[in-house]
Formats: sequence, C-alpha cells, structure tokens
Amino acid sequence: MEEDLSRFCCQDPNCPDSGQRGPGNRTVCGHSGTARPIRLLSCRTCKARFSERKGTPLFRCCLPEDKALDVIGHLADRNGVRATARRVGVTPNTVVRYARRVGEHAQRLHDELVAFSPSDL
Repeated sequence: MEEDLSRFCCQDPNCPDSGQRGPGNRTVCGHSGTARPIRLLSCRTCKARFSERKGTPLFRCCLPEDKALDVIGHLADRNGVRATARRVGVTPNTVVRYARRVGEHAQRLHDELVAFSPSDL
C-alpha cells in the first residue's frame, strides 16, 4: 500500500515543483528520529531530500511528538507557562521555546497567506 504524500511539497525553492502539493512527485526515502518515526521524503523532480516536518513547528523538535503537541495544546487553551510545564512534565524554558517556535511559524504562515489576499483597492 502506497503512503499518502499529497499534503507534502518540495522544500527546495529552486525546484520547479517547490510548494506544489499533490500526488506524484514525492517518495519516502528513509526515516529518522528515535525509533525512526519521522519520514524522510525525496522530490522526484530535483532529488532533494527533506523531513516530513520541515516547514512545521515540530521541525528539529527534541520532545516526543505527543509531548510537544500537549505543550502546544495547553498553550492554545490559554494555560500559563508554569502550569503547562507541570502538566506536561517539561521545564518552563521548554514551554517558552515551543511557544516562540509556534508563534514564529504562525507569523510566517499569516504573512504568506495575507500576501496572496486580494487587495481592498
């Protein structure tokens, strides 16, 4: 059974398929991480390799995915840094680091989406 890779796009800005989602031009070429849970993808057009997490707040994330998502979820529920740290079992510095990471990602996404919005003129 072939894996669904349609939500991923090539991360190389020089590739003709860069940013284009859809089936066909990506393949799984390996795995990385503890117990190898993160897929490494390859673009069939330019042969670039990249993590399935590249371009997300979890790229180069050291926490297990479930803990990182718990931190993000507690912050989204408006819990404080210390309360989130206690509930998830991480240090407050880790919570702050992930809050910044998610905030920067949200800012970049907002800027990208707004750049393509129709003007009010």
